[in-house]
Amino acid sequence: MDKFWLKSYPEGVPAEIDYTQYRSLVQLLEESFRKYADRNAYACMGKTLTYRELDQLSLQLAAWLQSRGLEKGARVALMMPNVLQYPVALAAVLRAGYTVVNVNPLYTPRELQHQLTDSGAQAIIILENFSHTLQQVIDATKVRHVVVASMGDMLGAKGLLVNFVVRHVKKLVPAYTLPHAISFNKAMSEASRMTHKPVELGHDDIAFLQYTGGTTGVSKGAVLMHRNVIANILQNEAWAKPALDREPKVDPLTIVCALPLYHIFALTACALFGAKAGAMNLLIPNPRDIPGFIKELAKYEFNMLPAVNTLYNGLVNNPDFAKLDFSHLKICNGGGMAVQKAVNDKWFKVTGVSIIEGYGLSETSPTATCNPADQLEFSGTIGLPVPSTDIVILDDDSQPVPLGQPGEIAIRGPQVMAGYWNRPDETAKVMTADGYFKSGDIGVMDERGFVRIVDRKKDMILVSGFNVYPNEIEAVVAMHPGVLECACVGVPDESAGEAVKLFVVRKDPALTKEELLAYCKEQFTGYKRPKYIEFRDELPKTNVGKILRRELRDEKKAA
Repeated sequence: MDKFWLKSYPEGVPAEIDYTQYRSLVQLLEESFRKYADRNAYACMGKTLTYRELDQLSLQLAAWLQSRGLEKGARVALMMPNVLQYPVALAAVLRAGYTVVNVNPLYTPRELQHQLTDSGAQAIIILENFSHTLQQVIDATKVRHVVVASMGDMLGAKGLLVNFVVRHVKKLVPAYTLPHAISFNKAMSEASRMTHKPVELGHDDIAFLQYTGGTTGVSKGAVLMHRNVIANILQNEAWAKPALDREPKVDPLTIVCALPLYHIFALTACALFGAKAGAMNLLIPNPRDIPGFIKELAKYEFNMLPAVNTLYNGLVNNPDFAKLDFSHLKICNGGGMAVQKAVNDKWFKVTGVSIIEGYGLSETSPTATCNPADQLEFSGTIGLPVPSTDIVILDDDSQPVPLGQPGEIAIRGPQVMAGYWNRPDETAKVMTADGYFKSGDIGVMDERGFVRIVDRKKDMILVSGFNVYPNEIEAVVAMHPGVLECACVGVPDESAGEAVKLFVVRKDPALTKEELLAYCKEQFTGYKRPKYIEFRDELPKTNVGKILRRELRDEKKAA
């Protein structure tokens, strides 16, 4: 295939990367632990963790996990926001020879049960704030080992105060009963007497089951091998080089990690890229608290700030943000959802750095395309294929379309997943015979190789960078006894990009919006909940009775 887009690459970015230089992510991490032992790896709530400490603590926790008798490849779930226990647990699970299953801590019991059951997770490390959710479903899963962490566990003496405030002042820890659980600190204490047994891992061992929505409404685990994620770390490293090489050079880097580490964007772009670079990740547990976030940023000279459009917008519209020092800021990566030109222009005016928009999916570890890292102008595109990556634009028969014509974006490269966990039928739907992953996004590629997204083939809704699948919402809402039928679509939303709108035909004429919203609150994590509900006498359908979501969407556009 003619990779004509290589002519558009910035100077110094290679056409290919060699992921075979590492056997596994564990080798990559352990190399960094040795090389950068005295550097800070993470900072959170005023406490820092060096690479040496991360090495020792993760090795201890790995030994404790191995002492539970789990086989190589066992799935271990992590259900925490951005706290210091997260990177420790992440490295520990991989070093013990197991597979990480990242879980959104805000999941409802229904969502959590599906993910734990589907992945076959046997152990979970969870922040106590969410343990009440686990209590409701644990008996229906294979989880037998539970480690419960507390917000202040790794914050030293200050941690006691933090735990008191979290539990008793803010009342953020609902009562729960998990009789066989062990506290994070107790597990670490037990582990100090244990020895970690090194595990032989290779390219084709599974590092992550990264759950993503599905057109069927069922969340599926994208199987990411060690080689997939190593490749994407090296692709991101090569791509960032022109911006990071600009004078004045900064070493070590400080990366602002405000995106949740359970999301593939932060996992690769912050935690793993950061480890490879010997960077310090500044963990932000609650980025929605914009004033608190800005106060934290004021304490550091930060160099990279990956985020989604809504977060950039929230920061730049706070007057205190402009008072920060941006003289050390090198790269702002935008992903997860479209970056709006208005947000970029305002951001550039305040910081002097343009938002570099990229594109990727859980299935691609995630980066597939990105705008040049040293670019100053906002392009309105998702950029060029990154090194070792092929992009083709396909028609409905999976044939390439001419340049400039719209079609489905398909991606081939070492970062593309091995398939969906235990779902060969779903894997077959998205993989072509020659190894391309069909993204479900409709795009156009220009003569320089830049790709622009024009539409989505799927009915997926993108809320603040998170995928929402109408089938899941509709299937659950339809179970409400007062609902006859329903459909949901995405509608434009100023703060989140898109919001969920639900159309409902009532079975019970007394059903109210408030009642339905309360039901949705029980069933769905925040970003999936409908923002708008409209009752209808009937919904538009095809002659075979299929509800036409597109008509409902077009109605909204026309209105």
